[in-house]
Amino acid sequence: MIALTAADVAEATGGRLHADAATTVTGPVVVDSRRVEPGGLFVALPGERVDGHDFARGAVESGAALVLAARELEGVPTVVVDDVQAALGELARVVLARVRAAGDLRVVAVTGSVGKTTTKDLLGQLLVDLLPEGVAPEDGLVVPTGSFNNEVGLPLTVLRVTEATRFLVLEMGADGPGNIAYLTRIAPPDVGIVLAVGVAHVGKFGSVEAIARTKAEMVSGVVPGGAVVLNADDQRVAAMASLAAPEHTVITFGTIPSAGVRAADIGVDASGRATFGLAVAGGHDSSDHGADPAPVALRLVGAHHTSNALAAAAAVLALDGTTAAAVARVADGLSRATPLSPHRMAVTERPDGVTVVDDAYNANPDSMRAALRALAVMAGRTRRSVAVLGEMLELGDGSRAAHDEIGRLVVRLNVKLLVVVGDGAYHIHEGAMQEGSWGEESVFVPDLDAARAVLAEALEPGDVVLVKSSLGSGLWRLGDELAAGGPAAGEPAVEVAP
Repeated sequence: MIALTAADVAEATGGRLHADAATTVTGPVVVDSRRVEPGGLFVALPGERVDGHDFARGAVESGAALVLAARELEGVPTVVVDDVQAALGELARVVLARVRAAGDLRVVAVTGSVGKTTTKDLLGQLLVDLLPEGVAPEDGLVVPTGSFNNEVGLPLTVLRVTEATRFLVLEMGADGPGNIAYLTRIAPPDVGIVLAVGVAHVGKFGSVEAIARTKAEMVSGVVPGGAVVLNADDQRVAAMASLAAPEHTVITFGTIPSAGVRAADIGVDASGRATFGLAVAGGHDSSDHGADPAPVALRLVGAHHTSNALAAAAAVLALDGTTAAAVARVADGLSRATPLSPHRMAVTERPDGVTVVDDAYNANPDSMRAALRALAVMAGRTRRSVAVLGEMLELGDGSRAAHDEIGRLVVRLNVKLLVVVGDGAYHIHEGAMQEGSWGEESVFVPDLDAARAVLAEALEPGDVVLVKSSLGSGLWRLGDELAAGGPAAGEPAVEVAP
């Protein structure tokens, strides 16, 4: 973060200063007192289970220079505000505006019902190639850790920028209308990406149409003269082009011929990794893609990552131009990019010959189908496929039908063993049974312990095992155990919104 005095923090947040005005914050901004570094700013957020104010004194004793809080704390240097979370967002907005005004920083933001974190990770790896000579990635590039994509996580990411930052990559999630608009006010994107509109979290939004309207807030948030990157394969996303301002550049990506950035000749290898040619249109919505496509061989498992790769490519080309050299550079970068975030189609080859595919970070019908298809490809005809599936959360009234459909798909893909974990996922088992499975092929268990027992007996050398569920279902622990052969280390540190 850039250096700020306590007076600067108070001015930016509209807070009341209860500290020496000259006290200077030189370290990172954190909401977890265990992560305080010397000179940092501790943000005392109230929580459902714990109150950050109770940890403020300890944060200062650990080196924090200042605390942002909702009340005065005796003996603790504090800026007092009415709403700590809102003040955190306002501080991030002011800091980013200051850095932008003084330097050459570009913001790239991504939203969508699926694929945000993978696309964010790809962007971070591609943008390294656009840094000026002599600027190290750790200085010139800020990318969120995990999925820091909500009203707390995004400001914390923004506040990592310094005068040396050239690219700030942001992931924007939402659990209700107005969320994306709020986040883009904090960090207006130079390039705004919308990946997809799905039924994930429809229980919170009420309808898919409400989800689409919320994701479309990204388009309105892009700075004048910026680029709007839209998925041409998703009709709801493609329709958002009508919301772009005349001064915006609209770039589409996808597999259909009219997409501006397109995947040609898509293939999938025996490991479930996609290959394709990266083709760029000679003009907007033209099917004449000019030069020969640049070859891409992804290292990410799952054909569905083709869309995420195209989105990242389109965003980078919006910044770098669409010359043959730029396209070749992006294609090469995509082929070199590796999975970075845990529990997202993370593949582990165990010494006993079992392959574990851990995709237990999040789940919705679209991502569940994609993961199951990848499992079928990886197993092929020579290995046994095993799917360990938990609940897809926040699907609202359509939850039973959505889970039932996944169970039927498991049977159609000829998955050899299905283990359904938890009451919330029961209808996956029910759907599989209705589709024609039977007891030895589909097993329902109530919890993780029962799932462990089944897998301890059932797994054989050569099996390919997919672990997939929403994060709140807890199957990520089983994914860790299957991959590492031991218990999970602890709760994953995340800030996540759909």
